Amino acid sequence: METDSSLLSTELEQQSQEELYQQLLLQTIGKVQSDGTPSKVIRPQPGICVKTSSLTDQQKVFVNICQSRDVPPPPHLSQEALVELLESDDPTGYKVPMSLGEAHTEIDNSSKSCTVYDVVINEEFFQKCQKDTLFQQFLIAVSLEGLENKYSLELSRDIKILKNRKFMGSLTEQNIRTKSKPVIQEIDSKELQLQNSTAKGPQFGLWVEPPVGVAEFLIAEIQLPGVSSARSLLLDLGEDRLVLNARPSLFHLDIFFPFLIDQENSAAQYNTNTQVLTVTMPVLSP
Repeated sequence: METDSSLLSTELEQQSQEELYQQLLLQTIGKVQSDGTPSKVIRPQPGICVKTSSLTDQQKVFVNICQSRDVPPPPHLSQEALVELLESDDPTGYKVPMSLGEAHTEIDNSSKSCTVYDVVINEEFFQKCQKDTLFQQFLIAVSLEGLENKYSLELSRDIKILKNRKFMGSLTEQNIRTKSKPVIQEIDSKELQLQNSTAKGPQFGLWVEPPVGVAEFLIAEIQLPGVSSARSLLLDLGEDRLVLNARPSLFHLDIFFPFLIDQENSAAQYNTNTQVLTVTMPVLSP
C-alpha cells in the first residue's frame, strides 16, 4: 500500500510511516495494546486529602489530590476569569489535565476500611490553588466530577479537607500518557479565506468507537477523489470542529462534532491509493 503521510511528518522514512498508519488503524478499532501508547510511570507527591462519601451507600470516600510536575498544566486562568467561568452557562469548557487513579482500600483512623482515590494534577497549578480558596474549591469540584465521570460514581459535595493528613493510606504510582508530537498540520486562518467558490463538499462518514457505551474516539473518513497528495490538504481541528480545504479549490468541508475532541492527540492519514483521508480524534470526557 502506497501512502502519503506528510500530515504526520515529512521527515519520517517510509517504513516508519507505514508502521504509524497501521498503528492508527488499530487504535481506531481499539486493538492497540496498552504498551503501544507512549506513557510514563510517575510517583505523585502528597497534596491534600478530601473526605466525602458515596451517595449510593453512604460509605466514606477519601480523595488524595496529589501533585506532579509530569502532569501538564491547564491554560492560565486568573481569578477574575475563574469567577466568570463559574458564572457562565458552560463552566466545563475549561479543562484541568489530571490523572485519575483506580480505587484502593485503606484503613482510616477508626481502624475501618475505606475507599480511596488518587487524583494527580500539575504541581504548579496545585500550588496556585493552595494560595487561593476559590481555586482550591474549584480544584476539589473538578476532581470529584472527574472521578464521577470516569468511574460512574455519585459523590457528596459535603466535603472536609483533612488538616493533619496530606493523604490517606499510601500513594501509588500511576501510568500517564506522554504528550505526542503534533500530527495535524497547522495552517494560517488567512489561507482559509482564499477558498475558491468553486470548491465542492466531499463525501464523508463520521462515527464513534466503540459503537456502544462511552465514546472514546471520533473517526472521520473523507473521500477526496482527484487529490494525489496530502501536501495539497489544509486540515484544521478545533475542539468541536473540522475544517478541510483541498487545493487548488477542489474540496471544502466545514463540520461540527457532537463531542469535544482532544486536538493535540488527534491523528490524520491520507491514503493515496483510495484517496481517503482518515482523521482519528480522541473524545474528551464530558
